[in-house]
Amino acid sequence: MTWEFRDPLFLLVGLLAPLVYLLASRIPARITYASLALPDRAPTALRVRLAPLPAGLLALATLALAVALAGPRTGDETTEVEREGIAILMALDRSGSMDARDFVAGDYSVSRLQALKGVFREFVLGGEAGQGRPDDLIGLVVFGTYADGACPLTLDHGNLLNILDQIEVAHERSEAATAIGEGLGLAVERLLDAEAQSKVVILLTDGVNNAGELDPLQAAALAAEHGIKVYTIGAGTNGYAPIPVTGPDGRQYLRRALVEMDEKTLQEIAQRTGGAYFHARDAEGLAATYRAIDDLERTKITEVRYLRYREHYAGFALTALILIALAGLASGTLLRRLP
Repeated sequence: MTWEFRDPLFLLVGLLAPLVYLLASRIPARITYASLALPDRAPTALRVRLAPLPAGLLALATLALAVALAGPRTGDETTEVEREGIAILMALDRSGSMDARDFVAGDYSVSRLQALKGVFREFVLGGEAGQGRPDDLIGLVVFGTYADGACPLTLDHGNLLNILDQIEVAHERSEAATAIGEGLGLAVERLLDAEAQSKVVILLTDGVNNAGELDPLQAAALAAEHGIKVYTIGAGTNGYAPIPVTGPDGRQYLRRALVEMDEKTLQEIAQRTGGAYFHARDAEGLAATYRAIDDLERTKITEVRYLRYREHYAGFALTALILIALAGLASGTLLRRLP
């Protein structure tokens, strides 16, 4: 831990301390004596010896203020810390069918997306879905009709989960399709620059690829070419599921709708990349899936910690104020001078 100043030029203000001392002590006390013989022989009183004290306190206050203005601070040097972990990119389907209410949380039915959020939180932080992944770089890609990088690979899992909480099902027709290939392709692209030797994509979808220009198996080939494993998860039932719709009166109702899932393609993606396919029909199955993935291998990565400063100006500013107050108190009471 080293000391430094944010604005060292303000230290020049300290050069005013001698001038402050001279100005504060130049007003002499004047008493008229008939003869100076007696005062010269008298012992010097304590008050006389302490007369320069207020001026000295003001000079010291000037020095303290100069240091405070210069911004004293301490900081640790930038360090690189090796940690055990892998790079995981979550590719999450947010198409319209992810709003199906065939998952249960507690006593209430929830959407597939909402159930996934709770399970993924436990996977990252620890819980029924795993022991937690504190040493893993984890990122998030979402896809509907288009793929979007929601969060880059990070060790800041709190921020990652805050971003996940804000992800919503796409209800607009222009965004509610399912571009599995685009989502997987973007996830692979985000992992290419990761420093971890072990890289994994967890691809979760409940539908069939019906949008985008990149075929899912082409994206799988790209992942296999770069040694990236892809674990695929088919979420929900393959058939009819209750989906909320808005009625003419503006209220929401559940209506059974056909939901198709391309399990064959998901199995093929996992097989080509050395991963595994899971079918999670409910929230418990989803948690079991993530517990299985939690047994992934680990490797060393490097986290860069940037320099952080602790500011110390407040202590010097407070010291200056105390010195000024003491100087004023002393010159106005015990060391008060006669006019």
